[in-house]
Amino acid sequence: MEILLAKPRGFCAGVDRAIEIVERALDMFGAPIYVRHEVVHNRRVVDDLREKGAVFVEELDAVPDDATVIFSAHGVSQAVEDEANRRGLHVFDATCPLVTKVHMEVNRYARQGCDVLLIGHDGHPEVEGTMGRFDTSYGGQIRLIETVADAEQVEVNDPEKLAVVTQTTLSVDDTTDIAEKLRERFPAMATPKKEDICYATTNRQEAVKSLARQAEVMLVVGAANSSNSNRLRELAEKLGCRAYLINDAAEIEPDWLRDTAHVGVTAGASAPESLVQEVIQRLEKEGGRTQEAGTGVEEKVVFHLPRAMRAATP
Repeated sequence: MEILLAKPRGFCAGVDRAIEIVERALDMFGAPIYVRHEVVHNRRVVDDLREKGAVFVEELDAVPDDATVIFSAHGVSQAVEDEANRRGLHVFDATCPLVTKVHMEVNRYARQGCDVLLIGHDGHPEVEGTMGRFDTSYGGQIRLIETVADAEQVEVNDPEKLAVVTQTTLSVDDTTDIAEKLRERFPAMATPKKEDICYATTNRQEAVKSLARQAEVMLVVGAANSSNSNRLRELAEKLGCRAYLINDAAEIEPDWLRDTAHVGVTAGASAPESLVQEVIQRLEKEGGRTQEAGTGVEEKVVFHLPRAMRAATP
């Protein structure tokens, strides 16, 4: 059995930054440091940070006054930010800069009185944060579009004052289909100058496409609530692989590998490389031999820490 490793895979620059922000805050202020929502969607990462003193909460009412709180990489609504400011909480914002870019687009369109269509998944924290950044006082509204059917049915106030943005972790192919349907219905619709779907999401999907041409089985290391990891599994399935989303090596079922000549291994943008290596070790025990595969794209993106944190770092 050949073990084909996707390249690139695993952590992206936004995830690296978010984790470092929590670790730096713990070094600077000591435990506890409160984090609103899972800083990234990965159980191993969250458990490791919890052991170091991070306390994960869903809402700010669980954070004591005068505490330090960190916003997760997925971003928060304006209401959450306003509440933190009102209470005088010491905030470090770990929102991925690419998500912040979408927030700025939404703000700009709102000020222009436009309606905004957000392509994304209902209930995802990034979507909740982005929709919560839209200021309806200028007369526009924001609506969520999840499917091509939604795009076919949505109604807007003025087709001439309409814009579209997307969740950063979506399937590139699926988003293209939805966007094409919207453009067909609303030719004057404004779009961002630069693609909203993040570079890491795109690169990992391209690597999976490459692996799917060679592998019968695809193992995607990632959490069930990780949007980009789920998109990798779905993409592999569409391309003919038997694909499985796993938290770690312990979840691999021997039956998945029976009569398999090639198994692909990748990881979502919030999954650490240590989990990938554990999967490889498990597969090698089953007789597998490892080789790098995928697109080979080298990612050199680095996102800086918040200015206040950089200033306080020796």
